[in-house]
Amino acid sequence: MSTLKLHLDGEELAAVERFAAKLNVKPEDVAYAALNRLMMQARDPAVQTDIVETRSWRFDNLPLWSDTAHSVHAYEGKHDDEPRPSPYV
Repeated sequence: MSTLKLHLDGEELAAVERFAAKLNVKPEDVAYAALNRLMMQARDPAVQTDIVETRSWRFDNLPLWSDTAHSVHAYEGKHDDEPRPSPYV
């Protein structure tokens, strides 16, 4: 069996682990199911565009479904927010 490594920030992994625990499965099961759903829709041009755009922003931003520990604030004077679970999971 081949291996594919997925590198996640801690905030991303925490959201995936919480979701997996809620379903009583492993985080790897969530990742495989997500990849399966993506590949089933891979011919859609909008999906292809989303993949390319996500690649360009993912090293500077966290996705909306991740926890918020490293999120960028609207202005510099605001204090850092305490990490909290994502409302999207």
